[in-house]
Amino acid sequence: MIAVEDVSQTDARHQGLSADRVTSYPLVQALIERRTRRFAKGITLNGGPLKYVSGDRPAPLSLEEEAALAFAACGITGGITAEMPYDSGNEHEAGTGYVLTNFGGRTVGSADSVHSVAVCVINDDGAWLLKRPQDYPRADIPGLTAAGREHRFVELYEKSRQRISDHRLDVPHETQVVMPFNKWAANAPGTTYYVPVAEMTSLYINLMLMLFDEDLACCLIDERNGFRPAGVGKFTQSKGGYLHDDPSKGRYLITIGYIESYLSELTTIEQGMMLQNLALMTEALGLGGFPHFAGHPFLWLQALGFKMQVLPFTRTVGASRLTRLMAKLLKKEQPYPTALGLERNGEVLMKPFCPPYYRNMEEAVLAFLDQKYAPGTGVYKDGRGTCMWKDGAAVQAGIGRYSQRAVEATIAYCDYVYRRYGRFPAAYGAFHTVLAYQAHHVDTAFYDRFYRPEILSPLHRQHQG
Repeated sequence: MIAVEDVSQTDARHQGLSADRVTSYPLVQALIERRTRRFAKGITLNGGPLKYVSGDRPAPLSLEEEAALAFAACGITGGITAEMPYDSGNEHEAGTGYVLTNFGGRTVGSADSVHSVAVCVINDDGAWLLKRPQDYPRADIPGLTAAGREHRFVELYEKSRQRISDHRLDVPHETQVVMPFNKWAANAPGTTYYVPVAEMTSLYINLMLMLFDEDLACCLIDERNGFRPAGVGKFTQSKGGYLHDDPSKGRYLITIGYIESYLSELTTIEQGMMLQNLALMTEALGLGGFPHFAGHPFLWLQALGFKMQVLPFTRTVGASRLTRLMAKLLKKEQPYPTALGLERNGEVLMKPFCPPYYRNMEEAVLAFLDQKYAPGTGVYKDGRGTCMWKDGAAVQAGIGRYSQRAVEATIAYCDYVYRRYGRFPAAYGAFHTVLAYQAHHVDTAFYDRFYRPEILSPLHRQHQG
């Protein structure tokens, strides 16, 4: 058992350093110095020419350092600009500005300002989920913004953390979960581990409302079901509706697979920005760190404590009844866990817009719309707005909403996907992980032995004393 350096000693050593580094470290310098530095205090690099056993004990990050990193990854920064065309005006098919979902911004961008990605933080003392802007009462956003601008990162960190475990969480180190070359270093004692988790249903529903809006009027088809319309056949032009289903007229037919791949790419970009910010902040703090693969379909989510539902694999790919029966008879069917939501002590911390948290997809879509349009509480109907507008209420009054048939088409599509594939989205369910980031104190002796002196900055060396 590796002894972990006393946390109080570590805090005392680094107390007061974080704020100075954060506010004074040049951005260009951070960009130039940004490196992956995997070798932390207290670990062992297992084999090869760089084989090395650390002579130090693991040294946890201070609360200040963790807080600064958390702010870099997902700190709340205030109202967004939201300068969008909320109707087409004099330009044909050029509206849909109401695709924006939240008016509170973070240190990273987010498709449609949905803020799909939440960050989980793991250290020796446990694990926490950090709140997103929509997880706070809207009236709290100005105060949180002010705290960020005044660099009160510890205060923000403690307000945003929701405990999900009383001990360091880990995942099995099989190769499909952690790449072979990362097993020696990933989530080691003394390190702080940041795991972004994307909640996929909010962005998915929002995207479908836009695609089914009259300005786009796209037709979605299912490539795993004979390229038939995905629940929206009655809305197509060939059936007297409004969705473009004739590709000869210059409109593309979009498949479920394509739109869900695009959805995954959008949330992965959001996670990538978080990891880049974490890397830049580690430079400013004189820490080491590295991003790495965390994309197993369900084991990371299981490790974080998400409620799981086990589905037959053939159901998740939309196999025919005959194929499912044959797989069962031949004992080839495989159970496939899918994350449902994150709860602790009876409190729901992170839930998607789909069952079991809603009776069906119709109720889920309508609940999502309420977030935007419910009188007095919706983002567009709260009478004030959290954007940077001078008169938010006046701007809100001029913002329209989706047409009834766009809403109905969205419900029909979402219901089709959920019923056919047993989850929403079909490809991976409501939650998705791709990458994680580990931050730690570097073992300078390792780098002094194998590398030229400039691989470490003076800030890295300050942590050695």
